[in-house]
Parts: sequence; C-alpha cells; structure tokens
Amino acid sequence: MIRRTLTSGVLAAVATLALVPTAADAAPAHPGSRPAVSALAPHLLPPMLPEPAQPARHVNRWATHHRSIHSLGRVVTHRRALNVRSGPSTRYRVVGVRHSHRLVALKCRTHGSWVGGTRQWYRLAHARGYVSAHYVRVRSTLPWC
Repeated sequence: MIRRTLTSGVLAAVATLALVPTAADAAPAHPGSRPAVSALAPHLLPPMLPEPAQPARHVNRWATHHRSIHSLGRVVTHRRALNVRSGPSTRYRVVGVRHSHRLVALKCRTHGSWVGGTRQWYRLAHARGYVSAHYVRVRSTLPWC
C-alpha cells in the first residue's frame, strides 16, 4: 500500500513538473523580465511527443503461414529395427531404419497396406519415408496427409 502511494505521488509530481515549462511559456512576459527556459534552450527539454516507430527490418515478408508442428512418436519394435519405406505400403522399398525405443518426428498420417491390424502409416517429418503406425506410439493425433 505504501509503495503504491509513493509511486502515485512520484508520478503526480513528475506530471506537475512537466506542465511548468508549458505554463511559463503561456504566461505574459513583463517588461524587463527574462524569457522562460524552454524558449531559451529547447534542446535541453525532453521531446514532448515520441518519434514515430521505425518498421522492423527482420520481418520476413515471404513467410508462410503453414503450421509446421511435428509430433513425436516412439518406435516400439522388440529388439529389431523398424523399416522406413519410400511409400505407405510393405510393397515399397526400404530406404532406412529406425531403431527400437527411439523417438521419430512425424509429419502426418495416411492409409496404406495392412500391418498388424491397421492401415495407418506415418510420414516422417525430417526425412523421406513412411513407417507403419503399428510399430510407433504417439501421444497426440496427427493430421491427414
């Protein structure tokens, strides 16, 4: 409470002092009196209006507005590596492997051939390839490709 009162008092004092040079300029000058300080040295006073803000130079004007949030999944094969295939089917060629208990970044899901009772396949986010959803556990749902 005391801190708030002091802060309010200081703000009121600063606001009052900010109006004093304005009142001195508005007062009629008496013959032989000195002009107000603000009339003598305007460069010593703080500017009353802030300068206009400059546009940010780091803004990418060609930014895309697509969401690129990837989900993580964990490979749940038993002591074997999971085959990464070039398409969502076991008929596509193997282009890589992911080892058991490793995390994989997933981009989206699609339908493909049946593996272990499911037709869902996940597309990998950072590499070209698909893995069967039967062997990957995810915490959140992925969008469809």
